[in-house]
Formats: sequence, C-alpha cells, structure tokens
Amino acid sequence: MAFCKIQHKDLEITEQQQQLSDLIDQKLAELNLPATPSLLYEPVRYTLGLSGKRIRPYLTLIGCGLCSGETEEALPAAIAIELLHNFTLLHDDIMDRAETRRGEPSVFKKWNQNTAILSGDAMYAKAFKQLQYYGKKDWYSKSQYSTIMDIFLESAETVCEGQAFDLEFENRSDNVSIDEYIHMIEGKTAALISGSLALGGAVAGADNNHIEELKFVGQKIGVAFQIQDDLLDATADPDKFGKKRGGDILEGKKTYLTLLALQRCDEGQKKALLDVLGDNNADSDDIQDVIELYETLGVIKDTEDAIQYHYHAAMDHLKEFESSSYKKEIIAFLNRLISREY
Repeated sequence: MAFCKIQHKDLEITEQQQQLSDLIDQKLAELNLPATPSLLYEPVRYTLGLSGKRIRPYLTLIGCGLCSGETEEALPAAIAIELLHNFTLLHDDIMDRAETRRGEPSVFKKWNQNTAILSGDAMYAKAFKQLQYYGKKDWYSKSQYSTIMDIFLESAETVCEGQAFDLEFENRSDNVSIDEYIHMIEGKTAALISGSLALGGAVAGADNNHIEELKFVGQKIGVAFQIQDDLLDATADPDKFGKKRGGDILEGKKTYLTLLALQRCDEGQKKALLDVLGDNNADSDDIQDVIELYETLGVIKDTEDAIQYHYHAAMDHLKEFESSSYKKEIIAFLNRLISREY
C-alpha cells in the first residue's frame, strides 16, 4: 500500500530527515488495512494518503535519537501518534463542518459524518495496536511500557481538553485573554508535538528529567507553530500558503492576532474590527483594513516576537541533551520552522 511521501513545502529536507521520513513511509505502508469493510478502511487509506508534513512521527524518532535510542524501535510509537493525529483531524472536520483537508475534500465531505466518525475510531484503535509492540517485547519493562502508554494517553486527553476550550471560546461573549489562548493551543496544537518527542524518549529508556525536557521542547514548538500559522494567515502569500488571505478573519476565529488587537484598540477600532470578524460578506479591502489595524497596534511585530520567544525557548532546553546528529537535526529543523513563509 502506497501513501503520499512526506511534504515539507518550503522546509528543505536534510539527508537524515529523508532517511527518517522513508522509515515512516515504510511503516505506514505496512499497516493492516483490509479491503473490507471498505466503508471503514477506504477513508483511512484516503486520509493517510493525503500530503502532510508528518512532523509528529518525525519528532518521535528524533526524541528517541536524542536519548541515544535505536530510532527504528520508535517506529510503532511514531505511527501511533500519527494515527492519533489523523483521528483528531477527522473529528475536527466534523465539528467544523470543514469541506477540505490539506487541499482535498475532507472525509466528512467526501463520505459523510458517520463514516468520518467510524474511520476516525478505527485509526484510534490501530494506534493502540501499534503501542502493543512495547508490551509484548521482553526488552521493554512493565514500567517502561506504562510510561509509553501514559504519555500517549495524556497527549490524547490534553488534545480533547484543548479542543473543548476552543469550542468554549467560540461562544464566549467576553474577551478571551492571551494566557487563555496559549493554554488552549498548548492542548489543541502542542500536546501531540510534545507527546511525540516524549514518546521517543520513553522508547529509548530516558529518565523522567529528560522526558520532561522533551515535553517542554515539544510544547514550545507547538505553541510557536500555531501562533505562526495565525500570523501567516494574515501576512503570507495566498498562493504559497494555500488558502485565502485573512481566512481566519472571515471565519471570526479568535487568533493570537485578533485577541491582541482587541486588548489594544479603542472603542472605534474595536467596533470596526468586530464588524469584519466573522462577516462572510467582507471583501479584500475589509481584510486589508484589519491587517493595517494590526500593524498600527503593533500586533504584527509583537506576534513575530512571540513566535521567536517560543522557538528559542525550545532550543534553549535542547542543551540538556548530549551532542549528536539528532540534536543537530532538530536544531536545523527549528531554524527552518522559524523562517517558514507558509
């Protein structure tokens, strides 16, 4: 079974990253996805075949390498976290009524809501089947297997909490604070990135201190990545970014930029901003007015600074790990993420 190769768009792939990507592709191709019932497994094949960065399984292998483990031993954990991630995407698309995913029709759109729920559940179950590997091999202790499972379950639970906060924020009449927003994306976006690195460390047999460091690094990467997405939605070249400029503004999403702007604007500016947010009839001039307001209020500059802060906090905590090709790889990867344009 062939799946799409990992796509990194503007992120130049190193030789080591390509090697790790090939391992992930090979392991994904080995998944047992029967021909029948097709209504269950065809959407799974379709979802895993869509182009994607596969950042989470890649970071699982990196986390293992950082802790001097055998990266191939971390492949079941890497595939488990990728399956969990795609499970959340299928359910997110249902909640958002999203018609597209990665530029293609979502499972929700291509099939229907019930099929998306069922196929997502199948991926969740198969994720646990991947993790059974560590419970069946004699060289993994009961304690180590327990740590692996605890990290995976904590990641899944925290993602759900983050999604719940996101839904709650949509319906709140009062302003959401920046701190609340960061807490939300620490769950919805960062939890699986944090869990990915920590899983790799757990497979390598890392001690609790190093696992906690991996969690912190992943959390900071996830927060930076989401804030960066918020910024790129307003500033990136639409042809490169892959969606209409200001899409978050049209949808009325509470992003880092909108929340920061609402904290700083006067009553007149606030009314003008709220009139555009969530207005599907807003045109490109309205979007440009909002972006210019962001510039006037210093929102763009301070958002860029926040992205740099979180990425550099992640890098700073990598000093706890010994020098290796994996440490060089993740530092290079973070440097590419910092400068990404879409």
